[in-house]
Amino acid sequence: MRTVLKWVDKVSDRDKQDQCVYSLCFSPDGTQLIAAAGQMVLVYDTTHGSLIQPLKGHKDSVYSVDYSCDGKRFASGSADKNVIIWSNKLEGVLKYSHSDAVQCISFNPNSTHLASCGASELIVWSPEVKAVLKSKSNSKILTCSWSPDGHLLALGLASGSVSIRNRNGEEKSRIDLPQGADTPVWALAFCPTKEENFDTICVTDWGKTMSFYTVAGKPFGKERNLGFEPLCVRYMSGGEFILVSGCNNTCYIYSRDGIRLAQIGEAHQAWVWACASKSNPNLVALGCQDGKLAVYQVLFSPVHGIYKEKYAYREHLTDVIIHNLLTDQKLKIKCRDLVKKIAIYKHRLAVQLGDRVTIYELYLGDGGMHYRLKERLPTKVECSMLVVCTNHIVLCHDSRLQSIAFTGLKEREWQLEATVRYIRIIGGPPNREGLLIGLSNGQVVKIYLDNAFPVELLRIDSSVKCLDMSPSRKKLAVVNDREQCLVYDLTTNHLLFTEQNAKFVAWNTSCEDMICYSGTNTLNIKADNFPDHQIKFQGFVVGFCSSKIFYFHQNHMSTIDVPLSAPMYQYLEKKLFREAYEIACLGVTESDWKNLAHSALDALNFQVARKSFCRIKDFTYLELIFDIQERREQGDRERDLLLAEVLSYRGKFKEAGRLYARGGRSEKALAMFTDLRMFDQGQEYLGGGGDSDRKTLLKKKADWARNINEPRAAAQMYLSAGDPLSAVELMAQYGWVDMMMETGRKISGGAEAEPVLWKIAGALRDQGKLSLAAEMYRKLGASDQVLAVQVEAGNWTEALALAEENPKYNETVFLPYARYLAENDNFVEAQKAYHKAGHPEEAFRVIRQLTENAITENRFNDASYYYWLLANQALQMVATGSSSELLENYYLYERYATIYYAYHSIERYSEDPFTAHQLEDLFNIGRYLIQETRNATLPGISQFTLLLQMAKLSQQLGAYKLARHVLSKIHTLRIPKDLQEYVDTLTLMVKGKPYQDNEDLLVMCYRCSSYNPLVTPNTARPNCCTNCGQPFIYSFITFEVLPLVEFHLEPGLGEHEASRLLEEQPVDDDNWTQNIDENVQSMRISYESPLHDPFTARLISYDGATDDTEPIIVTRSMLKSMEMSNVLICKYAKPLPTRFYKNLLPDVQITTCPQCNKIFHLDDYESMLLERGHCPFCRTPRDLLQMREPSHQVL
Repeated sequence: MRTVLKWVDKVSDRDKQDQCVYSLCFSPDGTQLIAAAGQMVLVYDTTHGSLIQPLKGHKDSVYSVDYSCDGKRFASGSADKNVIIWSNKLEGVLKYSHSDAVQCISFNPNSTHLASCGASELIVWSPEVKAVLKSKSNSKILTCSWSPDGHLLALGLASGSVSIRNRNGEEKSRIDLPQGADTPVWALAFCPTKEENFDTICVTDWGKTMSFYTVAGKPFGKERNLGFEPLCVRYMSGGEFILVSGCNNTCYIYSRDGIRLAQIGEAHQAWVWACASKSNPNLVALGCQDGKLAVYQVLFSPVHGIYKEKYAYREHLTDVIIHNLLTDQKLKIKCRDLVKKIAIYKHRLAVQLGDRVTIYELYLGDGGMHYRLKERLPTKVECSMLVVCTNHIVLCHDSRLQSIAFTGLKEREWQLEATVRYIRIIGGPPNREGLLIGLSNGQVVKIYLDNAFPVELLRIDSSVKCLDMSPSRKKLAVVNDREQCLVYDLTTNHLLFTEQNAKFVAWNTSCEDMICYSGTNTLNIKADNFPDHQIKFQGFVVGFCSSKIFYFHQNHMSTIDVPLSAPMYQYLEKKLFREAYEIACLGVTESDWKNLAHSALDALNFQVARKSFCRIKDFTYLELIFDIQERREQGDRERDLLLAEVLSYRGKFKEAGRLYARGGRSEKALAMFTDLRMFDQGQEYLGGGGDSDRKTLLKKKADWARNINEPRAAAQMYLSAGDPLSAVELMAQYGWVDMMMETGRKISGGAEAEPVLWKIAGALRDQGKLSLAAEMYRKLGASDQVLAVQVEAGNWTEALALAEENPKYNETVFLPYARYLAENDNFVEAQKAYHKAGHPEEAFRVIRQLTENAITENRFNDASYYYWLLANQALQMVATGSSSELLENYYLYERYATIYYAYHSIERYSEDPFTAHQLEDLFNIGRYLIQETRNATLPGISQFTLLLQMAKLSQQLGAYKLARHVLSKIHTLRIPKDLQEYVDTLTLMVKGKPYQDNEDLLVMCYRCSSYNPLVTPNTARPNCCTNCGQPFIYSFITFEVLPLVEFHLEPGLGEHEASRLLEEQPVDDDNWTQNIDENVQSMRISYESPLHDPFTARLISYDGATDDTEPIIVTRSMLKSMEMSNVLICKYAKPLPTRFYKNLLPDVQITTCPQCNKIFHLDDYESMLLERGHCPFCRTPRDLLQMREPSHQVL
């Protein structure tokens, strides 16, 4: 580093009195220098030092100036207590005053805020705010500085403290120096860059010390002794260095850690009050007590050293960076002193500091590259060059070289004929290394550390600028001052060639015959005696390793990857494959490797070709080379055949075919063109193979047409080639039905045709052409497949007819037919079909699933219907001799069907706003359900819904006793929150009513003529008379109790005979009656006696104490006396018996459904048939009901 004086000025007033320069600052763009000198503000041109304009406005000495970060304004503070804001056009804009002299001012680095400090007050001004912000200080303020982000302001106080404040002037923290008031802080500055993610302050005091603190007040780094009282401190070069000037009449540059590095210029005659700096270029301005204003340029010359890929250079003047240019790995060594020279060699690093040379050695740790201190040589010698070897350092000064061991012993000294211009270490054993030296007189010498005599290699006619030696040390490249690159053969000292426009040269460390040299914006790479290859380039080359070139440009070392394609192709042109391969190994692109491999293969140089293909991992050609080498070992050395195979792999098929034919192997040419689908060319090589070869070629052509998406042509070719199966496969793939049918109809029968016909039939079936598929199956004689196609097509008439003719197909036909019927809601016929298919369990499974779905979806009417179907299914299985347990299932399913049938009306009443039922009908249904579900829990049936609706109906119809009973049950259940209030209200309303039921609602038993309460005791059977125990007969629409009494036939009386007796005309007896039982005999003569009817007499003679629940048994005479119109006969399927009922009220017209045998009022039943078209319970259509023999109806 050195300083150059740019310009100087002496400031004085009109009386020639020196005016002290108290403050300096550069404009942000660096074109202006503002100086506070005397009572004026001086504006200088930075480049030439000419005074642009003196600014007058202050009446006393100006102590401080500063420029804003946006460059639009600057400010000055004076002892006249005023601060003036100036525009960049050098015009006064604004003025504000302090209560005392203004000591310092500073603009915020990120905003337009200006801090100005008087002896005891701080003022913050901003152009956006009209009023200034003032705050007091307990001690005199001497200096100030903003933090890099502009949030904090540091104030240096005369009390030896530093006050950290925010923009509003509020103190955030305080730093008290150890010696207090004895060390006033005259200068401080924030570092522009953060240290370890926090801001640091450089504080200098009149205790002659420099210290560093964080904004929290904690010391940072080491405290340094300055040796003089500082007056000004400034950071320069973005925080890399610190400028400190003071009472010793000088200004020094320090590292950011506080290490003194150098002096700016020479010592002055008075105190240096101010210093300022700018970058690009690095200028430092100094202002002195005697009015001297000097501007210096600071030049930082590069200090570095390189050996092969290791490059060491100086950073921040005190640090050394070791950079591996190949791996981009870097290592920093902090020397904490000015680094003057650097040398590197293998595992050694030498660094010359101010008074010593430190030697470091490389060791490889777990983390990679590490250097540790090996020796310190306390020598203070000025030298122009420094070289380090294994155990020595070599110092060069002008024409003298000194070899000093690491122990500090000076071993040898060489005095050369002229000044040394260039030194390069060329290696060697430890303590015997060799140095290649170029002198200003054109001499090139070689020196060995163990030899006191230099060895002259050659002499040129101009000064040596750069030189390098080949890896084998047989060739030498020298660059002279004429920008010529001279290459010599050291064995004969013969000049091999000369190249122009060369400033620096480097030999490739991996190739004996390749060098590169750089000139004016060019880089040239030369191999052997071939013409050089030139590329555009800026910088000068310092190293060449494989394909990487190390070059230095604008004080920065970089690495560039240069493909060595051009030299490789130069060797290829001369068929020098081995040399071309060696060049390629240094670094070429993949395409270059491919060209090298193919060129070597064309020349049948299999060794280079194999290595080249290995590089690009082309296994296809590697297999080819391996195969060719094996055949050559076996004696197949026909060059034409080998070249033909190589050309075929290359894609030159015509040339390969001609070589195959010339070598007598036309069949290989035919196979090649056939595989390549080049059939026209292949026909040229057809031999005498006859029709088989042509068919093979045609089949290959068909395969090719298929692959290029020409399926129709391919199918025709397959047929022509005698391969109908492949043709049919292609037709099936593209759905060509017409072509398949044409082929199937044309093809003759036989074993060979069967696979084709099966393929056609299957394809037609897959495409839904079932009738055409059936035709093919008939041609094949596959009747089972014909039947399967009919089933798949849904031709049930034909399929069922075939099944009837051949029972072995029952399962094949009836099982899918049953599923079809079930999907179309025809469950009755579906059950029959399942039975015929031999899968009754499938019928049960389907209906059970339908039942569960209906319950889940609250379709209770459908659930009732499905349970009735299950009951019928169980009854049919009982009739066919199945397990007797199914009979229990029948009664269970029939009961469930009845319950869900009734619950449907209650559930709809609870959900729908309107209902078609009368309240009395709903009341009857609810009462029936309460008793039926008393001991049964069925899924989907909500007891709460049932009981709540029953409570509502009971309250409306006056059955208050029943309502209370039902509500008491409701309160034992979990009541929904939204209905809790309604239930409570209903309970209160019912409790306010009398505890009795409406007598019109009571149920009468038509056998014992007793009335039953609405609330049936738990001991009584559900829906039975509490007196005689006989079950009530309900109408399955209104659920009203019907005037029917069931009777049984006496033993020996069959159903057919009973039907015949009922159909006979009753005998008209005399008008007298008798009654004979165990206790009494009576006779009565009357024309209108009810006992004229024996059945009525049997009812009247009922004695609850004796008859209990025994059924009514009728005799033949009793049947003869009955009117057929008053008897209902319900005929059930076997094994269930026929049931007989006597209508006690002939005026009430009653009927039954002949399918389900449910009993209805005639009017209600006929109305439902007209409305729905089927029975309301079993859903049997009206047409089917009319076709069946109905039970007798009361007319």
